[in-house]
Amino acid sequence: MNGKTQKQKGFHMPHVFIILLIIMLFVVILSYIIPSGLYERIEDSSGITVIDPDTFQYVENETPITFMDYFEAIYTGFVNGATIMGTLFISSGAIYLLEVSGAFGAGINMILKKTKGKEFSVVCIFYTIFVVFGVLGYGEAAYPFYPLAVTIGFALGYDRMVGTALAIVGSTVGFTSGLMNTFTTGVAQQIVGLPLFSGIGFRAVGLVVFYVIGLIGLYTYCRKIKKNPALSLMSEEYMNRKQEDHTEQMEEMNPRRVLGLLVFLGIIVVQGFGCIRLGWSFPQIAAIYVIMAILLAIIFRFGPSEACQLFCKGAVRVFAAAFAVGLAQSVVVLMNQACIMDTIVHAMSQLLENRSAILALLIIFIFVTLFNFLVVSGSGKAVIVMPILQPLGKILNINQQVLVLTYQYGDGITNSFWPGSSLVQLSMCGVDYGSWIKFCWKIYLGFIVSAFVLVMIAYGIGYGPF
Repeated sequence: MNGKTQKQKGFHMPHVFIILLIIMLFVVILSYIIPSGLYERIEDSSGITVIDPDTFQYVENETPITFMDYFEAIYTGFVNGATIMGTLFISSGAIYLLEVSGAFGAGINMILKKTKGKEFSVVCIFYTIFVVFGVLGYGEAAYPFYPLAVTIGFALGYDRMVGTALAIVGSTVGFTSGLMNTFTTGVAQQIVGLPLFSGIGFRAVGLVVFYVIGLIGLYTYCRKIKKNPALSLMSEEYMNRKQEDHTEQMEEMNPRRVLGLLVFLGIIVVQGFGCIRLGWSFPQIAAIYVIMAILLAIIFRFGPSEACQLFCKGAVRVFAAAFAVGLAQSVVVLMNQACIMDTIVHAMSQLLENRSAILALLIIFIFVTLFNFLVVSGSGKAVIVMPILQPLGKILNINQQVLVLTYQYGDGITNSFWPGSSLVQLSMCGVDYGSWIKFCWKIYLGFIVSAFVLVMIAYGIGYGPF
């Protein structure tokens, strides 16, 4: 009886779906508080559709959100998120074929043998790999690799949180730095008329700063739970795993597994090249994973029916994450129907008028960080916010490159902190939102403080367009 009562005590974070449904409800409430407003959309010289900052007007919303609209938005969100969801299913199914073959297990076993007693060095290696993914702007395209990171964390003798953190924190560091991030830096620079990926030197400095902060956070946690497993944020699962016998025969490497891993690495390289150089998006990424699945089926001699069954098992594993993507898109659907995004941006632009440059940059940074709670898409925010910031920057004598940097940092850091997108990532790793916030808040506070210091330095040195 006591045990039963004990379980009922305390607050437990709701399921990811419940949290996203609550955010949708929050948007509905806002739609009846914030007046509707619109900017006219125009196509700039580079072909990007942006807002005309001089055309804002309040409008009568002819389609206010109704009871049925709230629930219909879920379906529409699924339709809008279909490309991401489809890519998740396809890539996860293809990767599962490699897992079943034993190639990943053999590779991890080989790494463990060579790094005995140096487990954290392996954490550093995979953390760096995910940083590179972020630098290349992978974003959602890296999600299928998150469960693999958790597996690596377990194999190294750490808990689920370590694997989750090396993937999510690593991706955040790389994505926020904006070195080659088409979705934030690239789009924002195009809108304000800067050369694509210009100013890369200063962004590289930012990358190093964020990298070190993330690595220190990881090291501190790894060292703490190794000394005292009870301090793990996933202590019950972690203690049980440590008590289990892990001396069973590990997978051994063989020529087929080597070839399978080479195919996998080749796909990653092709994906990176395609996204950066060829402008690939989710349809092309999904296509190369279909090719990978076919090649793996041939290499490991899976029959056609067997390969399809395994593929489906792998795809099912990301169902919750894919469903969360659809619900996250539903938030955007309701925001668009309410016509309040432009009103929020207009209010911010009025707040910035007649402010000092330093105060304006602080307001911009805070605004983008908070706006990220409602609008997850980096490129989506850029086409709304940057046309407003461009003329304001000229009025306040703020270099356009500094404005892009401020926007990029405000967008990138909280992508894996606010629930809108982090819940999708966490569902891939099997970690609840409450535990994640307990783990990451100090790291992310470090990111935010250092990001604004970098913005101040950039403004002080006249960080220019080239």
